[in-house]
Amino acid sequence: MQELEILFYDRPDGTEPVKDFLDSLNVKMRAKMLRTILLLAENGTQLREPYSKPLDEGIFELRAKVGTDISRVLYFFVVGKQVILTNGFVKKTQKTPTAEIEKAKRYRKEYLSRKDNQHDEV
Repeated sequence: MQELEILFYDRPDGTEPVKDFLDSLNVKMRAKMLRTILLLAENGTQLREPYSKPLDEGIFELRAKVGTDISRVLYFFVVGKQVILTNGFVKKTQKTPTAEIEKAKRYRKEYLSRKDNQHDEV
């Protein structure tokens, strides 16, 4: 199986929410989340729980746990063997916050419309 390309969603101002999130994590949690991201690159859509879980309308979450701390990074797949990591958060409740899922959908919509516009310019 061909490894997927992992990309960070970047806002129009150039900031990358997942990179900022990873930088905010402690060393152990960051290492665990980076390992999970590598698993996603290697396994793609075949990656399942406990590492990955589908949430809503093509948005998935990557999961990392150290002790009682739980981190999540949301992502989506793009045709052409790419994964776009949209946003991350430390999970405090059983359920993934709707606001985080909505943010991932907004980022996906913005990302895809930007990519479509790039193709139109070629």
